[in-house]
Amino acid sequence: MECSNMKQHHQYGAYAEPRISFSSGFAATKNDMVKYKEAPVSSDDFEFGVNNFSMTTADEIFFDGMILPLKEEVNTTKRMSTLREELSEEDSDSPRSKSKGSSGWWRERLGLGFVKSKKDHKRTMADDHSLLSKDSFVMKLPKQSSLVLRMVVLFFVMVCTVYICSICLKQIGVSPNYGFLNVEVFERPCPEPNIEPWDIPFLHYPKPNTYNRDECSCQPVRYFAIISMQRSGSGWFETLLNNHTNISSNGEIFSNKDRRANVSTIFETLDKVYNLDWLSSASKNECTSAVGFKWMLNQGLMKHHEEIVEYFKTRGVSSIFLFRRNLLRRMISVLANTYDRDAKLLNGTHKSHVHTPKEAEILAGYKPMINTTLLIAELKKIQDTTLKALAYFNTTRHILLHYEDVVENRIVRLDDVQEFLKVPKRELKSRQVKIHLGSLSQHVQNWEEVQTTLKGTSFENFLRQDF
Repeated sequence: MECSNMKQHHQYGAYAEPRISFSSGFAATKNDMVKYKEAPVSSDDFEFGVNNFSMTTADEIFFDGMILPLKEEVNTTKRMSTLREELSEEDSDSPRSKSKGSSGWWRERLGLGFVKSKKDHKRTMADDHSLLSKDSFVMKLPKQSSLVLRMVVLFFVMVCTVYICSICLKQIGVSPNYGFLNVEVFERPCPEPNIEPWDIPFLHYPKPNTYNRDECSCQPVRYFAIISMQRSGSGWFETLLNNHTNISSNGEIFSNKDRRANVSTIFETLDKVYNLDWLSSASKNECTSAVGFKWMLNQGLMKHHEEIVEYFKTRGVSSIFLFRRNLLRRMISVLANTYDRDAKLLNGTHKSHVHTPKEAEILAGYKPMINTTLLIAELKKIQDTTLKALAYFNTTRHILLHYEDVVENRIVRLDDVQEFLKVPKRELKSRQVKIHLGSLSQHVQNWEEVQTTLKGTSFENFLRQDF
């Protein structure tokens, strides 16, 4: 065993075990065998001495014919340090101090390796290179490159963190904007009834602001408008419809001039009616299947017909046309009603419709005088207005009725209307009583002049009709 080898070993690592070189012994021949001189022993207790280590007895070095490794004393008073402090130590740290927690230990775990200081490097160059293994040296990265590498790793970690956070935010659907979240509540859609595809635009599910439809919220509602003229039987016809448990017709709502002042006010009124928020004596419960009203041609309907037609087509409103064939009878009814508005023949009360035969007889007692000079011109004007209304609203879903047909064949015509509105068919009744019965000659003062004026014209047939 060579002590010089142990000395050199000490320079390259405190943790390294003592080495014994047998290379020279094996390489030499018998003739060239090197003779060794025994070292003098001063006492029975022989001790090995190694620099920087306390003296150790032979029993602590040898055990069972083997040399035990030297153990370095652990400094328990060493100050605790952070990873940052250990990584930032000077390059003069010896690679031999690779105990756990040391700078060299952390560098080796992080893959940065350990580096010899300049002092150790010069000492190493002067020593015998044959005693060093080929893997004893590790290439040192420049200090600036190490800093750049750390910055790159840090930047990569930041990018990955931002990306992962963005993915998480997208998955949970939360916007990174500050403020309150807009939460939309989706209601379960109502099942579509078994209807034809072309009929779907005319089905509606209104949500009134004044009440809740409750169990009827999924019952579809159809919108309609009774388009007619004054004294054409529209009042009587509307009472028949309101006799149905699922139909609500709210009367002549545009008789109020403020509601028809312009297109905006007209649309506001229509929206209120069709949203089931128009409350009147004709309003049904929440299970209404058809809702509408009466609309006279002279109540803004003809003036704003283009906008109204577009509204009807967009909102799916159906038109029920109700006109009178005998325009002469209509004229007599208008004149009598105008007179009663001022005269108030029924105990000082004006009534456009009556419910008893006695009231009808009182109102029929008045016989108006017809201006025969303007008679034909007035009849033509009424006829042209009716034809224009039919032409304007021809593109809407509609049905055409005549008062005379409903009187003569009430059941059939009312069944047609109920089928048009898609409501269950019922027998409909009305309490109203017709005022002017019988021949027109009983209700006109100058009947002879009227006959003479209309004979030979297209309106001559009005003289013989009873309705």
